[in-house]
Amino acid sequence: MNLLAIETATTACAVAIRTSSGDERALVVEGERHHTEALAPGIRELLLAVDLPARELERVVVDRGPGLFTGLRVGVATAIGFALAAGAELVGVTSLEVLARGAHASGVRGTLLAAVDGRRGELFVQTFLLEDEARSVDEPIVTTPSQTVTEWSRRGGAVTFTGDGVARYATLFRGVAGGSLYEQRVPPVLEALRLGAERDPDSAIVPLYLREADAVANFATRDVRP
Repeated sequence: MNLLAIETATTACAVAIRTSSGDERALVVEGERHHTEALAPGIRELLLAVDLPARELERVVVDRGPGLFTGLRVGVATAIGFALAAGAELVGVTSLEVLARGAHASGVRGTLLAAVDGRRGELFVQTFLLEDEARSVDEPIVTTPSQTVTEWSRRGGAVTFTGDGVARYATLFRGVAGGSLYEQRVPPVLEALRLGAERDPDSAIVPLYLREADAVANFATRDVRP
């Protein structure tokens, strides 16, 4: 199956492609360009690298959040556009589960807290247990760095922190007894690709904003039900 994965939940922009022949490549674009300026050229670059016409895409995987509002809008809209043009399936994954999968693939085991920087002094966080697979143990929430650190200091025990939200407030997180930091500033887009390949297609892709101000924004989603 020819798959495209799109990652725009953080300040970076990343894309990955897997062809039916097994060629798998990824590209991360970081810098001053906005998602709207970086995403489409990045996709075109990878499609050319694997000599795959966009019309031959069979599934498009997109990180639907939580994350930065504008980035999610751009990522989901672009995924819908490519899927419509190619008649491809759509699959949504979350930034936090992709971070958990990335840590698991690198050998991290035990309790893990994935944290995406939500700006405004807030974090989007979710807890996972990494054993034979990465399994969520709660739902994503909005919180603050200080509340997160206080909670995990109270709990005690070993925990790994990961994500750009951890990187931004690394000094605070390093103060948690039993805590360790695993650096992942961008949810690994290859893990999004692999996760999306395992799942059934979604009937609709809805961005996971979490905050009310984001959730009530006027944003159209595509219904892909037959």
